Amino acid sequence: MNRERPVPKLGVGVAFQPALRPFIESRGDLFDYLEVVPDILWNDRGRGETPRYVDDPDGVAFLRQVRRERAVIPHSIGLSIGSAHRFDRRHVEQIAAWREWLDFPWHSDHLAFHLAEHGVDEMNVGVTLPLPRDRETLAALAPRVAAVQSRLPIPFLLENNVYFFDFRDAEYDDAGFLNALCERTGCYLLLDLHNVYVNSRNHGMDPFRLLDAIDCERVLELHVAGGMEHEGFYLDAHSGPMPQPVWDLLDYALPRCPNLGGVTFEILGSWFSGMGNEKLAAELSGMRELWHRHQPAPERLAA
Repeated sequence: MNRERPVPKLGVGVAFQPALRPFIESRGDLFDYLEVVPDILWNDRGRGETPRYVDDPDGVAFLRQVRRERAVIPHSIGLSIGSAHRFDRRHVEQIAAWREWLDFPWHSDHLAFHLAEHGVDEMNVGVTLPLPRDRETLAALAPRVAAVQSRLPIPFLLENNVYFFDFRDAEYDDAGFLNALCERTGCYLLLDLHNVYVNSRNHGMDPFRLLDAIDCERVLELHVAGGMEHEGFYLDAHSGPMPQPVWDLLDYALPRCPNLGGVTFEILGSWFSGMGNEKLAAELSGMRELWHRHQPAPERLAA
């Protein structure tokens, strides 16, 4: 396994939502890169359509403007790499087309599925659903990860998912499955610390033991966020500032990830008005403090 550092150390990032655009345009001093879900800036017209994807011209123009100053990293939601019935190669082609003008050093998606077979068609269930932690899943993922890596010869990261029910006959625990995935496919991890915290709250596990067990050399990006209680569950709602336990996980994880490229704060646009610019600025400032405590000075990508 290649243990050389494969990505630049960008530092602290913020996840784009349209509601954050004024903040992003005016407070570039607080973050080092912008992460974007590219699927929200194109129209997917459906599998039978040509062209299938139509980019939003205003969104693309905005990203081009940001890219003149800092890196833009895509974090896709559309691949559904764990769907049993098909693998969406045209989605991979669309990400490759975006790399031609964004020149990003890595990209990511979710270790999950949201598309499922539905009669002669398919349905989008609207949330990322967890995959069984077993050898059969690894065997199904391996050629798909290889296809992504072949088309985009840069690090491909998969994000650990939340789950509100567990698989009774799982062959691996969380860390064991992520380690086996990286070992078998050569992919890297986007380790979402808020997802780790959500699962620890809902299933009573020790999140620090999970961090100790994960091969942190494969972690190239961290995600952090806030959540909320709802009907007996703690939700990955991206609804506000980080709770203190997520800050503690970030402080614990940062020095253990030697190949880390960045740590990204996520908030949904629908919650941003309740949080506001000042609280977001405080989150990013605190993250930069921790970054500088544990990691080298951020690098700049050439425009």
